[in-house]
Amino acid sequence: MTTIDDRVAMRWLRRNFLAGRVMPGDPSGQVRLQTLVILRWLAIAGQLVAVLLVHFMLGFPLPLGLCLAVIAASAWLNVFLTLRYRSATRLPDWQAAVYLAIDLAQLAVLLFLTGGLENPFALLFMAPVTISATTLSLASTGLLLVQAFTYVTLLAWFHLPLPWRPGETPELPSLYVTGHWLALMLGLGFMAAYAWRVSQESRRMSAALAATQLVLARAQRLSALDGLAAAAAHELGTPLGTISLVSKELMRGKMSDEEMKEDLALLNSQAERCKDILSRLSRQPDGTDAIYSRLPLHGLLDEVVAPHRDMDVAFLIETGADDEEAEEPEIWRRPEMLYGLGNFIENAADFAREEVSVAAHYDKAHVTVTIIDDGPGFAPDVLEKLGEPYVTTRPRSKRASADLDSGHEGMGLGFFIGKTLLERTGANVSIANRADGKAGAQITVRWPRRAIEADPAFPPEPLTAPAAE
Repeated sequence: MTTIDDRVAMRWLRRNFLAGRVMPGDPSGQVRLQTLVILRWLAIAGQLVAVLLVHFMLGFPLPLGLCLAVIAASAWLNVFLTLRYRSATRLPDWQAAVYLAIDLAQLAVLLFLTGGLENPFALLFMAPVTISATTLSLASTGLLLVQAFTYVTLLAWFHLPLPWRPGETPELPSLYVTGHWLALMLGLGFMAAYAWRVSQESRRMSAALAATQLVLARAQRLSALDGLAAAAAHELGTPLGTISLVSKELMRGKMSDEEMKEDLALLNSQAERCKDILSRLSRQPDGTDAIYSRLPLHGLLDEVVAPHRDMDVAFLIETGADDEEAEEPEIWRRPEMLYGLGNFIENAADFAREEVSVAAHYDKAHVTVTIIDDGPGFAPDVLEKLGEPYVTTRPRSKRASADLDSGHEGMGLGFFIGKTLLERTGANVSIANRADGKAGAQITVRWPRRAIEADPAFPPEPLTAPAAE
């Protein structure tokens, strides 16, 4: 069951990750060395083919020796990095920036030898800058962008002639070169800004999901502890009662030595039994204990709805079989399902006028949960995009606004996380307005029965938080 602490934690996550504050120590921004090495080999192969093609097939004279030397220097750097470091090595931000800066310098030298900005391959300056924008920090990307701007500006006016037919020297108008320079400058700036923005949104969403899994794992451990504590209280009743009875007999005295030995042995055995029970309680639960991990379908709905019953709407819960021969399934109590369904129910209650209906139907193949409210429903312009990050039907209702910070508007993160977690359990989530002609929203979550039905022989894998590398 979702606790008050869990609700507070989820609100904190929504505020912080939507603001772009990712978790400290997150390695998601680090680049694998092997990735840069492979990209550099591709660049080397392309440069080598272009140089040889221009010199031998087109017959355009160029400083072949110097060009091959520049390409060979890049290849030797790749060989050194491959021998020096393991392929799985993740580079810190500054080191990856240095390697990309070397790539920019190598490309600038090669373009200086082959016509500067008159060479159409000057477009390749965008590659290292875009890679940096998607993987490195804003500071590193800014420095690489300044470096690229500097090279583009210098190459516009200082370079060797463009390779061309022998005896002919192409004269490109200065206006054309200036236009090419301006296009590259704008293209570099736009691509860097666009790629950085998109990668930041992706990182925030990944961090938010990872942090949500941490909260869900905590909820799972607390639920396990509650179940084991209840079991321990039940099991401890018998040995503690025996210990109490025997201790009273010993206090009365008037026992033979043989009877006292028997009573002391009994006390010792009951104390050992208590110790075993407490030992089971102290062990971290693995998420598969039958005490807490399975519950019937109607029990799942009761548990999901329970934290929201204090809201000023009525909840109608219904379960039924679509097939007379189908029995009500027992469901694994998975934190992903509890949070995902709970989030949808909370959203429905926020906008409902009087009641929220939660109906579950099942047959031999599927289990379907439908959540219907009598609120205004979803706006047509956001209906198709609901469930994506930053897509929401809020500003909030008065009831929802009172629950969170004053003036806070929904950003769609909770809906996105809930939908994503349910889909990870095998569910298909569909979002629509009510089909019966009445105002209101309808969310349908449909699982293959085998994906969520509890089978003691094949317990689900416990939810664990992603480990930092």
